[in-house]
Amino acid sequence: MRTPLTFSWTAKYLIHIAALFVGFVLAYELRRALPIHWWFVDPDAIRVLGWAGLFALIGAVVEAFFQAERAAWRFASARDVVALARNVTLTMALFLMVIFFVDRGLELPRSVLPLSWLLSLMFLVGARVLWRLPRESRLSEHLLPAWWRKTASGRKPLLLVGAMADADRQIRHLMADPGQPYHPVGVVTPHAAEVGMRLHGVPFVARLDQWRVGRTPAPLRNEKVSAILFLQDPVKAFGLTPQRIGELKRAGHTLLRPHALTEVGEPRPNADLLTEIPLEEFLPRQPISLPAGPVEDLIRGKRILVTGAGGSIGSEIARQMVQFGCGHLTLLDHSEFQLFEIDRELGGVTTAMTRRAVLANVRDEARIREVFDQERPDIVFHAAALKHVALVENNPAEGVLTNVQGTWNVIRAATGARAAQFVLISTDKAVDPSNVMGATKRIAETLLELVPDSETRLSAVRFGNVLGSAGSVVPIFRDQIARGGPVTVTHPDVNRYFMTIPEAVQLVLHSTAVKAAREDEGPSKFLLEMGEPVRIADLARQMIELSGKKPEIDIKIEFTGLKKGEKIAEILSDDGEDPRPCVDGILEVMGRRSSGRLDTARLQTLISAALGGRGHEVTMLVAETIGDIRKP
Repeated sequence: MRTPLTFSWTAKYLIHIAALFVGFVLAYELRRALPIHWWFVDPDAIRVLGWAGLFALIGAVVEAFFQAERAAWRFASARDVVALARNVTLTMALFLMVIFFVDRGLELPRSVLPLSWLLSLMFLVGARVLWRLPRESRLSEHLLPAWWRKTASGRKPLLLVGAMADADRQIRHLMADPGQPYHPVGVVTPHAAEVGMRLHGVPFVARLDQWRVGRTPAPLRNEKVSAILFLQDPVKAFGLTPQRIGELKRAGHTLLRPHALTEVGEPRPNADLLTEIPLEEFLPRQPISLPAGPVEDLIRGKRILVTGAGGSIGSEIARQMVQFGCGHLTLLDHSEFQLFEIDRELGGVTTAMTRRAVLANVRDEARIREVFDQERPDIVFHAAALKHVALVENNPAEGVLTNVQGTWNVIRAATGARAAQFVLISTDKAVDPSNVMGATKRIAETLLELVPDSETRLSAVRFGNVLGSAGSVVPIFRDQIARGGPVTVTHPDVNRYFMTIPEAVQLVLHSTAVKAAREDEGPSKFLLEMGEPVRIADLARQMIELSGKKPEIDIKIEFTGLKKGEKIAEILSDDGEDPRPCVDGILEVMGRRSSGRLDTARLQTLISAALGGRGHEVTMLVAETIGDIRKP
C-alpha cells in the first residue's frame, strides 16, 4: 500500500522558523515601504535583520517546547490554528521583553509588532492549507462555486439525516477519505433554522418532517441519491415508522448508520466507517438507556474474560468492554471462525487495552482451568451456550455437556482463579422450562448455589429474545423475505419478549455493577425489563413492511404449528420467585433457593449420562432434576 507523503518534524520546524523570520521582515517592509536596494546597502538593514533573527530564534525555542509542528499538516484543524496563535503570541511577548531590556526598542516602529504577528500566523496556516489542497480528496474543488463543482466520479451520492452538529464529523471523514464509496450531497435536518445553510459545501436541503420519498429537494435535482445515512437512531430520535422505512427501501436506497466502534479510538478506514442498518433496528420498541458511569467505574482497567465471545451476546459484551476501557480482554470461544471475526473486528480499534483470543471449549475442564490460571480475570461473563430449542431437543446430551457441564467448569475455574465476579447469561426459557434447552439453563442457574463460599460474587441475568441474535426469528424472517417468502410463523398467537442486543448487554453490565456495589450475600439472579411481549405474527408483518413489501400481497405469511417444547408465551419468573425492582430496567429475583435438591453427585450422574451419549436417559434425568428444583 502506498504510504502518504509526510514532512518530518525537523523540516516543519525549519519552515516554522523561516515563516517567523520572513513575517517579521515583510512587516517592517510594509510599514516603511522601503526600496529593495535598501536591504542591501543601508547599515540599518543589519539591525532589522537582527530583530527578525531574534524573533525567529525565540520562536524556535517556543516551538521546541510546545511542538505544535508535531501535528500532521494533512489533518490540520481549528485546534492547530489555536496552537499556532498561542506560539506566535508567546514568541512576540518574549521578543518584546528582550528588546526592552536591550535598548527599549526605541528604533522599532510599534506597528511592526502586530503586523509581524499577523503575517507569521498567516504564513504558518497558509503552509498547511497549501499542503492539504492537492492531497485531500475534493478539498481543492472548494475553490470553485458550489454550482460549478464536478460530482465525485465513482462515488455514490449520499444523503445524511440529522442535525448540523452530528453531520459535521461525518462529512469531514467522508470528504477526507478518497477510499469511501460515498460522497455527501445533502443533509435533511430536524431543525428548520438549518435548512438552506451549507456545511463544508454540502447543502441542508429539507426539514425532516417535510421530507418525503419521491419529492426530490431542489438542490438535489441532478443527484440520484444511492444511500441514506441516519446520524441518530431513526426510530427513537426521528420517529420513522416501518411504512416510512419500507418506502425508502422500495425506492432503492441503502440505509446506513455510523459504525458502532467509531466512538472508540481512531475511525475505521474506508467503507467500515459506515454500516448498513439491519432491519431489526427499525422495529418499533421502547429503547432502554442507563447512565454509563457505574459500568465504566466497574470495567475500566479490569481484566475481563468472555466465554462464547464470538456469539451474538458475547461479541457485544466484548465490544462494550472496549468502549468502557477494560485493561485486558480475553475472548474465549470454540468456534474458530466466530472467534477470528470478533478478534479481527476489535483489532481495528485503537485502544490501550490488551487482548487475547483463546480457542477452547467450555466442556474441557483442564483447558478452561489452564486458561483461567494464565489470564487471571477480574470479571467473567459466561455467554457460551447451546440455545437453539429444536436442536438441543434433538441432541439433549450436547445441551447438557455445554450448558450444564460447561457452566460448572467455568464457575469452578473462576472461583479457583479468585475472579471478583462471575456472571451467567441466562434466558426466559429457564422459567417453567418445557424443553431441554430451557431446562439445562435452569440447572445452570442453580449451579451458582452449589459453589462453596469463595471470593467470587456470583450472579445470573435472565432475559428473553434479542433482536437479530443468531437463531432468533428476525434473521430467519429476513432471509425468507429476501427469497420472496413465505414467512413462516408457528402460531398466530405466539408471542415473545424482545430487545436489541446492545440494550440487553447494557442491562447485563448494569446488573453486574449493582452486584459489585453491595455486600455479597450469596448468588443473585436478575431479570431484565423486557417491556410488553410482541406477537411474532405482528413482527413478521412489520419486517415485511420494512423491506418495502406488502404482507399477504407481496409476501405470504404461513402458520406451521408449534414445535416440540415450544410455548405460546414465555414468562420471566417462576412460582416462588419474587421479582423486585432493583434499578431502572432491572429486577432482582427474591425467593427460595433450590440447590438443596441438586447436589454434586446428582450433577455428576447427569453429566456421565451425557458423556455416554444416552440421549433418552439424559432427557429423563433433566426432567427429574427440574421437577425437584421447582418443588415448593
